[in-house]
Amino acid sequence: MSHTIIGNVGVRVADQQRALEFYTKTLGFEVRRDVAFGDGPWIEVGPPGGQTTIALIKEDVPSGIRLFTDDAKAMHARLKASGADADDEIMDLGDVPPMFTVRDSEGNTLIIVGIGQGNE
Repeated sequence: MSHTIIGNVGVRVADQQRALEFYTKTLGFEVRRDVAFGDGPWIEVGPPGGQTTIALIKEDVPSGIRLFTDDAKAMHARLKASGADADDEIMDLGDVPPMFTVRDSEGNTLIIVGIGQGNE
């Protein structure tokens, strides 16, 4: 079975820079990632020493919980075989890791991201 962790929680924000200032200056979080993503940045912040981050995402990016796994293909196959409501295909978005979504029993969306795998 593949190893899975809670990687980050995506929080929608109207103004990424204003949100970044709140999380870093008011809450004292650290910037963990600030990279180009689409037409703007992908920004993640987290408390010092913490493993899980908060992604400050724009409105066109799905919000929610992102689970990181070391084997997206195996997890996708296992979830589909169990009858879970998972995407039919693993997304290949170019320079980002492979990912897919699965809906829980209440219809909440979880995004499964294959970390350290590159494009498959």
